[in-house]
Amino acid sequence: MAGTIQLLLQPLGQRLTVPRGTALQEVLFAQGVEFPCGGRGRCKGCRVRVVAGQLPVTPEDRRLLSPAQLAEGWRLSCRARAEADLTLELAQWEAAILGDNLRFEFTPRDGLGVAVDLGTTTLVAQLLDLRTGNVLAVRSALNAQARHGADIMSRIEFALIGDGRERLTRTVREQIGGLLTELLGAAPPGQRLADVVLVGNTAMHHLFCGLSVAPLAHHPFEPEDDGLKVFTADELGWPVAGEARVQFLPCLGGFVGSDILAGILATGLHQRERPGLLVDLGTNGEIVVGNREQLLCASTAAGPAFEGARISMGMRAATGAISAVMLRDGALQATVLGGGEPRGICGSGLVDAVACGLELGRVLPSGRIAGGDELPVAGAVRLTQWDIRELQLAKGAIAAGIRLLIERRGARPEDLACVWLAGAFGNYISRASARRIGLLDFPADQVEPAGNTALRGAKLALCGPTPRALDFADLRARVRHISLKDDPRFQEAYVEAMGFPTAG
Repeated sequence: MAGTIQLLLQPLGQRLTVPRGTALQEVLFAQGVEFPCGGRGRCKGCRVRVVAGQLPVTPEDRRLLSPAQLAEGWRLSCRARAEADLTLELAQWEAAILGDNLRFEFTPRDGLGVAVDLGTTTLVAQLLDLRTGNVLAVRSALNAQARHGADIMSRIEFALIGDGRERLTRTVREQIGGLLTELLGAAPPGQRLADVVLVGNTAMHHLFCGLSVAPLAHHPFEPEDDGLKVFTADELGWPVAGEARVQFLPCLGGFVGSDILAGILATGLHQRERPGLLVDLGTNGEIVVGNREQLLCASTAAGPAFEGARISMGMRAATGAISAVMLRDGALQATVLGGGEPRGICGSGLVDAVACGLELGRVLPSGRIAGGDELPVAGAVRLTQWDIRELQLAKGAIAAGIRLLIERRGARPEDLACVWLAGAFGNYISRASARRIGLLDFPADQVEPAGNTALRGAKLALCGPTPRALDFADLRARVRHISLKDDPRFQEAYVEAMGFPTAG
């Protein structure tokens, strides 16, 4: 039956009118709901509760949700269509996307520039006056590709099916083009756009540039073409006056993308005498160690636990998420973003909760939960044995990668001048908790949150001397990519790093 129906989304209080039969995935993604498995019905990350109306139970619902959850009205929104008026309860996924407002040295020139950090989950773009280096406007958003998978491998899997790659390329180009239009709307009259610089991981580089991601789907996971890519705005279908040049910076090898190249620029790691370590904690944990003489880089498949995915009550750092946990009088005390009752737990809260569990003896060094199958955190939020295993897998991969890369460089942890943590997770994680679980085995004063180094590095490239292609050949010649999967010691180091330290 044709016509429209009403959707009321709680606690947003937002009412939508949509055609009858609309897939909920399309509606809810626009409201910020994530679909970690790309809407394939393989996880529970997109579940919603039917407060009023009817939403039939699907086979995927029965497979992934308990009878009690089904009776309470929980459904997987990725498998449902709205056939009648509905009131749905969903978390308010309003994440603060990490920008960058630090001042930096630049070469003044005429015109405007835009720096873009194209992340797997989020993207942020800043408009700069190239004469003054001032940021004139900022726009950020969830990466619209995420409706086809929350992590890199889910995105690659979608790209390899039918016209998936073309759809992902078109989606992200159109989204960034829209943000560009919004940014230029805030520009002073008469100013022209001169350059756009984009950075991102290798998969984002390939998908934006229209390159095949097939080589990234199987061993040895080496891209066929990870170099600098240059476009005109017209080629990308962006309605920009003039002859703006668009450059996606080159990758460093494997899954180590131009966001890490930008991180090297932002920290000045390539110019320092003493060796340092740069770590970007995400779905793929990228690691760089070295100095002005040589840099070694690698990536580890940490999985999405640090971003809250694959955790039973995991969510991004958004309203309702437990973002921090501390011990007070022998009990766990949680900080909830936005206040109110907790709806889930994000990566920083997960690390804190497990660190506290270790201190209380509720979590054993093996990772087992003592005296039960769950670790209560706050309110209805609790961690399961599966959740802690997911954290062990993620932190084990990062810790093993760091150890092996430092050894390859011929250094010791105490030789490092600094350990920089890049990205949103690195910015908010407790350094003490990260050390307690064995993720970062460094003294707290050696570790420094570095913020959005990808965006800052993109701005440094944008505001450097021009005109020249930003291929950074000299810097890339000093970088050696290490495939940890091919290191015979990695598996042993990985297994050793999965356990938790016995003492803080």
